[in-house]
Amino acid sequence: MKKLIILLLVVWALPAAGAWGPTGHRVVGHLAEQYLTKKASRNLASIMGGESLARASTWMDEMKSDSDYRYMNPWHYVNLPADADYTTIEKPENGEVVGKINQFIAELKAGGLSKEEQIFRIRCLVHLVGDLHQPFHTGRYEDLGGNRIKIKWFGEDTNLHRLWDSDLIDFQQLSYTELAEFINHPTEAQVAQWQSTSPEVWVMESHELANQLYESVEEGEDYSYRYNFDYYHIAERRMLMAGIRLAAIFNDIYG
Repeated sequence: MKKLIILLLVVWALPAAGAWGPTGHRVVGHLAEQYLTKKASRNLASIMGGESLARASTWMDEMKSDSDYRYMNPWHYVNLPADADYTTIEKPENGEVVGKINQFIAELKAGGLSKEEQIFRIRCLVHLVGDLHQPFHTGRYEDLGGNRIKIKWFGEDTNLHRLWDSDLIDFQQLSYTELAEFINHPTEAQVAQWQSTSPEVWVMESHELANQLYESVEEGEDYSYRYNFDYYHIAERRMLMAGIRLAAIFNDIYG
């Protein structure tokens, strides 16, 4: 029993690895629902029942605790060297975030899936589109997308990946619905432009941001208000873009 308690404490202390954290992912799902066509909204509801896209958005991270779903772990990210282009890198055999998004879109559009098979792919798409818009899910292999870059946030130990997963967002002290409402003010031109691009574009947007953010941080430094002022707007924009693009995917499939 003592060994079990120690093991649970160790696992609990490990840094989070999922993009945006629960709040950020729910923001993306909630925003997507605001841009669904009526037909797409009805069709998704008939498949998902009472499970909103905000609720579905965290399923992949929740299932990391189940060993039967560990095969999904590599799908959350793609490692890119600083000067890499996604289209030219060798893709891992066990999948990565862009490839899985494209695969699930194609499978849902092809049809012929059971309700359970559709639910699985919908949950994955909601989560992975969010992941792809977090810059450090396109980070470098040698530092595990910023997880090995140890810093402090208001005096507390964290790392660069976790700062962008959750620390920045949780610092705002907003619920996911409040945060979504605060940032949901794109122009029609922005919506049209963001929805006209593909995951191959989104990954390079995140990668270019990651390169800039790597340059802005010093290992061991204690970051606080100034970092929030300088960079939080990037997180807001990426969540907004992810939600609007996710809606376009479901409108295309179900609308």
